[in-house]
Amino acid sequence: MSQPSPAPTAHPPTHAHDAVLLVNLGTPEAPTPDAVRRYLLEFLSDRRVVSLPPLLWQPILRGAVLPLRCKRVAALYADIWMEGGSPLLVYTRGLAERVAERLPALRVGHAMRYGTPSLVRELERLKAEGARRVLVLPLYPQYSTTTTASVDDVAGRAALPVRVVQDYHADAGWVEAVAASIRAAWQVQPRGERLLFSFHGIPQRVVDAGDPYQAQCRASTVAVARALGLRDDGIMLTFQSRFGREKWLQPYTDATMRALGESGVKRIDVVCPGFAVDCLETLEEIALQNAELFREHGGETLRYIPCLNADPGHADALAALVARELQQWTPGTH
Repeated sequence: MSQPSPAPTAHPPTHAHDAVLLVNLGTPEAPTPDAVRRYLLEFLSDRRVVSLPPLLWQPILRGAVLPLRCKRVAALYADIWMEGGSPLLVYTRGLAERVAERLPALRVGHAMRYGTPSLVRELERLKAEGARRVLVLPLYPQYSTTTTASVDDVAGRAALPVRVVQDYHADAGWVEAVAASIRAAWQVQPRGERLLFSFHGIPQRVVDAGDPYQAQCRASTVAVARALGLRDDGIMLTFQSRFGREKWLQPYTDATMRALGESGVKRIDVVCPGFAVDCLETLEEIALQNAELFREHGGETLRYIPCLNADPGHADALAALVARELQQWTPGTH
């Protein structure tokens, strides 16, 4: 569990060949069915993501899931695609550049667990270029076996020392950066009747097996609410992006949108602090699909408060986190 961050100006003891990789989930290389298929095939073939035996799952994935999803998902990506690529790639790259500015003694880059730039290949490249050790910072504030543990899997196979930051869900600098982004939105336009925190969902059975993700999402929500001076009963926590038919973490974001609209709530604010940068799940699923759903059921305005992206406060918080992790990394430890 992360402790409060030191000041962003603190510099860790470093070696000329120390490196840092900010790692995000991944993205297709283009908003096309073929590119989406390549990306989803890699992503959904990871046993951390879908735990079914490959002999059972792969025929379903290749014969039903991908043919049904790729064209539709490609169209959704096309709606939000940016000049430099998908929002997730553009904002992750920008964030890494801002963190690098704050840590001039380190080589700071970015990678993706699935797709490009590949985490596996980036670690191989750093090894070839003479990196002594690499600190990997998964851009998942809350730990889950479905996300962070998969990064751990790759790091464990690397041919050089790699340390993986496990989570930063209660880090003081990160919490304040999220709170500041909400305050800034409220300065532009008065707050809505509800402030809803929407996190990516995972199957309930994963949490039942001991995954701390749900508890860390709750802790993050409470910490941000307290930084804003809000009571716990003034906020809502929901989970989005479920896949398949099994039970996922509840309450579901889309069901909550229906219920709020039908109850007479007209204006809501939504923030997604489980996502470090904006992506399909925030810009399309929340800002477009769920906003429409809210209006269809009687609501008027869903204001989506963007992710931190390459905001200076976000870069400050992550640079301080990196500094602390490197200070704690003594020879022979991971």
